[in-house]
This record gives sequence, structure tokens and C-alpha cells, in this order.
Amino acid sequence: MNRRTIRTAAVTALLAALLAAGLILNVNTGAVDIPTGEIFALLGKGLRLRVLALLNPDRYGEALTAFLTGSTEARVLFSIRLPRLLLAAVLGGALAVSGLLLQSFFRNPIAGPFVLGISSGAKMLVSVTMIFLLKDISTMNSGVMVLSAFAGSLLVTGVVLLFAQRVRNMSMLLVIGIMVSYLCGAVTDFCVTFADEHNVANLTSWSMGSFSGASWNAVGVSAAICLPCLALAWLLAKPIGAYALGEGYAQSLGIHVRAFRVCLILLSSLLSACVTAFAGPISFVGIAIPHITKSLLNTSRPAVVIPLSFLTGAVCCVYCDLLARTAFAPTELAISTVTSAFGAPVVIYMMVKRRGREQ
Repeated sequence: MNRRTIRTAAVTALLAALLAAGLILNVNTGAVDIPTGEIFALLGKGLRLRVLALLNPDRYGEALTAFLTGSTEARVLFSIRLPRLLLAAVLGGALAVSGLLLQSFFRNPIAGPFVLGISSGAKMLVSVTMIFLLKDISTMNSGVMVLSAFAGSLLVTGVVLLFAQRVRNMSMLLVIGIMVSYLCGAVTDFCVTFADEHNVANLTSWSMGSFSGASWNAVGVSAAICLPCLALAWLLAKPIGAYALGEGYAQSLGIHVRAFRVCLILLSSLLSACVTAFAGPISFVGIAIPHITKSLLNTSRPAVVIPLSFLTGAVCCVYCDLLARTAFAPTELAISTVTSAFGAPVVIYMMVKRRGREQ
């Protein structure tokens, strides 16, 4: 094996170990202490009963229900902690890949769902749907949340694309994204003005970003959306690598650039919309994680960077969620508070380093 392959394998093993450790820490940390040995015993028994219940529901259905509700440890593990950490892992990885795709599309290292206002657009349309169309957040299912967030993401992406065709300066595009984000925030605040107190409280809690509302339904829907999008993004790895060298070079390889650009935007918007729908807007993960992954691997090859960005994003959000809920327990921090604290210095360093190269 060459040096690059060894480095990739080592980084993959390190990230996998960190993710496994993070999952155990998340499951074991909280008001209810569950020893590590008991965690594996409960997981083994729960999975075995789940499989048996699927094969023979009449015989094992009641046994599964009794197990899941029989002890405090089992209820906490399967109803609260396990769905939450799995959702954090899936959505963290999705946000990292979304940022990577946007950076590839704009050929801009600071492009990302949060900076370009895409997350704000998703938040805006979800707010409009919650307050004016459904009147009550409790009647909003996961499908409506994802569709609303996706439509808002596409709306803002379209606006940014219109400006991107005329503005080639990276700093100017960043300013435009921030201004679009402010406009979306103004619309959201306008909606909140006419909402009742119940919806205002729920919307405010959701908009701060958190995995606390995780459920098995949310995990299933997010995995059903994000994992196929990850697979499609990986299949586009070769065109992404060619596109990074210029549109002319991509066309010379037979790539239909317009269709390719549409695919990138749809995939990145759907990934960021899924994150916003289930966890609210989360900042800096989409910008910082792709750069951290490339630095770890010392390569920009999309076929390698895409899956490992997903893994790095999962590790980041699992540990950030652990800090968010335990650092000042019983008070829980918003997830964006923690990701901003770690992500903002990375972005500042990246921009200073890039500025130094340009000079």
C-alpha cells in the first residue's frame, strides 16, 4: 500500500474509534447511569427481541413491549438516548456533505448552508408552514417539515445562484448570503409576531437547534433521505473532481455541466433541509468539517473526502451534542452554540491562511 492509502485507512480507523467512543459516552452519560456492560446486554436483548417480533409478532410482540417498558434503563436507552445519538450522527454527517457539495458547486471554501442563508431559508418556510398553514406545530409531521425545509432551501439557493452568476468575488458572495439570511430572519420574526404563545415557544426552541426531540420515526426518515443522498453524492465523485478543475475540462470529459450543477444543488439542499427540519439550523458544521477532513487526509479527492466528511460530521455532532446536554446540566445548550464555538475558529484560521497564500 502507498502512503496515501495508509493515511486514509488510519484516519478512517481513528474516526470510527472516536464515533464508537462517542456513542458509548452519549448512552452512558446522563441523569440515569447505565454501566457499559449493561448497555451491551440491553442492546443485544433489544435487537434480538426486535428481530423475533418482526418474524413472529403474535408470539414476541408483547415480550418486546414488556422489555422496552420494563426498566428505567431500557426506557431511557431505547426511547431517549439511542434515537438522539443516532439522529445526531446521521444529521451531522448530512450537514458536512451538504457543505462539501456547496463548496464544490461554488468553488468557494466558505460556502455552506448556514453562511449562504440556505438554512435560514429552510427555517423561514418551516415557520410559515407552522404558523400560518397548519396553525399548530403539533400537527406538523416529519414529511411536511422536510418538504417545507426543502422548498425554503431551494428558494434561497436559487436567489444566491442568481447573484453568483454576476458576482465572482468570494467576499461579495459571502456578504450577499448573509444579507439573504437576514431577510429570511426578518420574515421569520414577522411570522412569530402573529403566532400564539404556544407556537412561539416551540418555534423558538426548534430554531435554536437541538437533537432533544429525536424519535425513532425521525431517525428512520432522516436515514431514508440522507443515506441515499450520500450514495448519490459519492457516485458523483468523479464529475465533482473534474468540475473542480473547470467547467471546460468537465465538458471535455463528456459531463453535462448544467445537469451536474442541478444535481449538486438538489442533493445539498435536500441534505441541509433534512437537518433543519429535524434539528433546526446548525451553524459552521457544513463549512468547517469538509476542510478538517481534507486536512486529515491531505487530499481533496471527492471519492475519499465525501464518505469521510460524513463520518467526521457524525463524530463532530455526537460529541457536540454530548457537551450541549452535559456541560451545564440540567440546562441544555443549543447545539449551534457548541458547534459555533468550535467551528468559528476553524473558519477564521482557514480564511487567514487563504489570505496569506493570496498575498
